[in-house]
Parts: sequence; C-alpha cells; structure tokens
Amino acid sequence: MTRNYRKEYDNYQGKPEQIANRSSRNTARRKLKNSGYKLKGKDVDHKDGNPKNNSIANLRVRSKSSNRSRK
Repeated sequence: MTRNYRKEYDNYQGKPEQIANRSSRNTARRKLKNSGYKLKGKDVDHKDGNPKNNSIANLRVRSKSSNRSRK
C-alpha cells in the first residue's frame, strides 16, 4: 500500500490551523538560530507543547530522538 500524501495534505496539513502551527514552529527555529544556537541535527522543543508560544523561556534545543518520543 502506498502513502497518499495528497490526501494527508487535504485532510490535515492543509488546514489553516495546521499551516499556522507549522509557520510558528519554523519561526521558533529561526529565532533560536539567530540567537546563536547550533541546530544541525537537532529539534527545537516547545516546553509547554504549544507551537504558537515562541517565548525564549519556552524553547529549548533537543536531540531529534528525545523530542519526537515525547508525548
């Protein structure tokens, strides 16, 4: 069975709320990178789980495995 990326985008990723969340996550990454953090191979984690809260106190750099295993 092949993955239907078009259907995923139409049903979830293309929704205005999800586009705003993705944009905010990109902004958080850019914000830490401009602050001098080394992000190669790392993820930016929102401590409270809210991707729209981009205060410096809420952001941290974590390894991909630890960030993506967190619920």
